Amino acid sequence: MSLPLDGRSAIVTGAGRGLGRAEALELARLGASVVVNDYGQPGRDGSGEASATPAEEVAEEIRAAGGRAVAHLGDVSDHEQARALVELAVDTYGTLDILVNNAGILRDRMIFSMTEDEWDSVIRVHLKGHFNTTHFAAAHWRARSKASGGPVHGRIVNTSSEAFLAGSAGQPNYAAAKGGIVGLTTSTALALARYGVTANVICPRARTRMTEDVFAGFQEPADGRLDALAPEHVAPLVGYLASPAAAKVNGQLLVVHGGMVAIVERPRVVGKFDSSKETFSFDELDELISPYYEDRPPNETFAAAEVLGLKRG
Repeated sequence: MSLPLDGRSAIVTGAGRGLGRAEALELARLGASVVVNDYGQPGRDGSGEASATPAEEVAEEIRAAGGRAVAHLGDVSDHEQARALVELAVDTYGTLDILVNNAGILRDRMIFSMTEDEWDSVIRVHLKGHFNTTHFAAAHWRARSKASGGPVHGRIVNTSSEAFLAGSAGQPNYAAAKGGIVGLTTSTALALARYGVTANVICPRARTRMTEDVFAGFQEPADGRLDALAPEHVAPLVGYLASPAAAKVNGQLLVVHGGMVAIVERPRVVGKFDSSKETFSFDELDELISPYYEDRPPNETFAAAEVLGLKRG
């Protein structure tokens, strides 16, 4: 019996641990040949010596289960290393069909304390890293489509965060990068649709090395059940979005965790005011807008965590 991703090849960045590892294993389980990318630095802030070990261990795990996988030690925030990553997939498997961008680091700080380097490093790894791999994958798919005279199978799954949706006071760099990734994804979806390529973005909620502080107060089940915050809850959605079955899913933002997937609408107008004269005056704006917010709770528009049911316990 054929599998949904038989004959496809995939890149998963940041796949040596956590979400990326679970996603790489799932794509392989569904039949894809996988390039497991990870820079392998031990610190979640991007510190420490780079190591091929995490990527190699996941690649070996895939091969031991009967799949095909190669490891790639590379920093996706480096343009040329991202080029080499895409070229490795094409040279090894003959083509590239799926790109899952997951690599990232954290350097948390309040906005008034954050250094320029803490800002730049997080934007570079998350946002530029997503751009770099997407750029080379997109060029590959465009060339293939032009050569064949028709659409190709190309799938991009990017990784954003509810820090972008709901705000995260101590993560202005991370929240900004994740918001930028959503914009990058929707732009890419429009640009590549004509070639048969889709681009979607997920906001996963999972207990990993990156989120150990965020979920410190959320208890793991003691009865042997799968943790609601396990990365394994996220991976099946990535596998679906990478498959032919999701051909009509494009430019979408999906929140996923613990057996739940929520499709997030694009921003919509919730209030509208018209000037009674040629243009607004200060007093008229005060009279119209101030009462609108008077009885509303702070940040009501962006209270995504409450809407999606994140509870401690």
